[in-house]
Amino acid sequence: MKTVGIVGGLGPESTIDYYRSIIAVYQKKVADGSYPHIIVNSIDVNKALRLVGSNDLPQLTEYFVGAIQRLADAGADFGLLSANTPHIVFNDVRRLSPLPLISIVEATCEEVKSRGLKAVSLLGTRFTMGGRFYPELFEKHGIAVVPPSEEEQAYIHDKYVNELVKGVFLPKTRDRLQEIIAIQMQRDGVEGVILGGTELPLILRDQSVAGIPLFDTTQIHVSAAVSQILS
Repeated sequence: MKTVGIVGGLGPESTIDYYRSIIAVYQKKVADGSYPHIIVNSIDVNKALRLVGSNDLPQLTEYFVGAIQRLADAGADFGLLSANTPHIVFNDVRRLSPLPLISIVEATCEEVKSRGLKAVSLLGTRFTMGGRFYPELFEKHGIAVVPPSEEEQAYIHDKYVNELVKGVFLPKTRDRLQEIIAIQMQRDGVEGVILGGTELPLILRDQSVAGIPLFDTTQIHVSAAVSQILS
């Protein structure tokens, strides 16, 4: 069995979800009652967001590579970044990483492609929604990534960093997020929605909204990690 190393704390609530989910998915596949080997290095989400916000991508890369190095020193066989926004520097981190890494974007692209969808929305922080790291990969597979409007993005980002990352999940926020998804389906013709923030599945727990599927990037990432643990 391989040991997975998780760069966590991005934020704490989703890190807990990763930990629980890896165990749950593993135990569905391995019926002997055993548990997977998991190492978590919980880092400072506020520092990471500051570095992204100031566009200091070299320092952000260094921060994540250092976090992965600690996982390698602790005995991890491979690693993952337990959030979407850090994947803005994933290619550079992967190049410098002492461990093989599983990309949440690559795993999600494979899942969306398997459903045969051609246009999907992307919800997350403004760095994720406005970034190119999702569209660049998806476009290679003929899938359009359609973010919400600027006003909608501002709302989602504000609620994400000021509520969801802090473990605050309000019904009125859930209702507005569902409304934005329904609007995008009608306005933009999206066929699915990527929950491109690992706190979003904690507030949008249904598998679909307005009749279109939600892609839980945490669970997609977790499934890829468990496959690697068992490989």
